[in-house]
Amino acid sequence: MAEYFDRIAPDWHSQWAWDNYEPTILALARQFGLRRICEIGGGRDPLFTREQAGAAGIEFIVNDIDAGELALTPPGLKTACFDISGDLSEPDVARGSYDMMVSRMVFEHIDGVEQAWRNIHALLAPGGVALAFFPTLWAPVFALNHILPETASRAIVHALFPARRDGGGDPKFPALYDWCRGNPALLTPMLNRAGFTDVHIQRFWGHGYFDRMPGLKQLDHAFNALAARTGWSFVTTYAYAVVRKDRG
Repeated sequence: MAEYFDRIAPDWHSQWAWDNYEPTILALARQFGLRRICEIGGGRDPLFTREQAGAAGIEFIVNDIDAGELALTPPGLKTACFDISGDLSEPDVARGSYDMMVSRMVFEHIDGVEQAWRNIHALLAPGGVALAFFPTLWAPVFALNHILPETASRAIVHALFPARRDGGGDPKFPALYDWCRGNPALLTPMLNRAGFTDVHIQRFWGHGYFDRMPGLKQLDHAFNALAARTGWSFVTTYAYAVVRKDRG
């Protein structure tokens, strides 16, 4: 995994992570021959439509813990209702059946992330790949979200991003940030315990929360650029955690 990301050389700014998430999934699928892909927590807003999945030659399954969210999944996509951090006893669970499992802005909402990674290991086929994209502590903007009461955090997010209000297309869910860090030295041992020996943490800095705040935007950008140059993992804003299951 590390060699793959060294080769594509992602930019330090998180805009790269957002712009290239879907292309990275498809590139990994081509690189490692991964066809059956499950999106964890995809619900109402999955990464790919049926047409896009078909064009890419992948079988795409959308997972969510909430049957109500899966009811909003666009038509034509397969769904699987189970709790990724649960006991995997649900009827939709198929152990060892996925070539790839991916998630976007989901892990910060999971209570029991280490168990979720153990479950991902159980659900992946030998040689399978998982890629999780999540916000990280202790980036100041997410530290504030973590520390504030949920009512205050929700009000701020709703004011800055109207589409994230309740009933909108991208509602805000409570964030726990369990194991949501950008430090490879912290995450790698946990992922090893979950069963993965091939682990890569791709770190990103910067965000768009201050884009409409002149002055603060430039100050924050300078801070994040400096953090990226020095490799300061403590204040990453986002990370890709990428793992591959052994073939044996």
